[in-house]
Amino acid sequence: MEIRRGGLADLPAIMAMLDGAVAWLDASGRTGQWGSEPWSADPRRAGKIADKVRSDTVWIAEVDGEPAGALTHSPTPPDYVPPADEAELYVTLLVTSRAFTGRGVGGALLDHARVQARELGVDLVRVDCYAGGDGRLVQYYRRNGFTPVDTFTVGEWPGQLLSDRVGSPSAAAESGR
Repeated sequence: MEIRRGGLADLPAIMAMLDGAVAWLDASGRTGQWGSEPWSADPRRAGKIADKVRSDTVWIAEVDGEPAGALTHSPTPPDYVPPADEAELYVTLLVTSRAFTGRGVGGALLDHARVQARELGVDLVRVDCYAGGDGRLVQYYRRNGFTPVDTFTVGEWPGQLLSDRVGSPSAAAESGR
């Protein structure tokens, strides 16, 4: 797996990953997170992703040259999350291709975000996710080193805010990250 800087040219691959995730969630009977309609079918939602790709830092994980996952991050959280009282790296999107399930793509991208935070001299990495349904997404982030810190709602959508302290490069090396 290789992780490279991404950009607008990657937007079709990111949209395909989001559409694949929606189809998988729908087939699993878990439509609470993103509904059942493809992201690409909704101009408003597709526009939000395009805006994110334009404004945030984009990373693409590739396996054998194929896009396997995408992560975007920003120095500020989305409007529905209160800002931190310190500098942070906020993961604004994490999506992986269903074709590469079980290959550690999401975890590798989250580890890459931690490296980016340390390189920027930032100790705090935050992310939010859907907290409804069976709670599997919150557990995913917990398994990947994040700690739940707060809950919120956007409309009827239940969310979980999580954080990770990445510390200095030497502290991270000692902890195995």
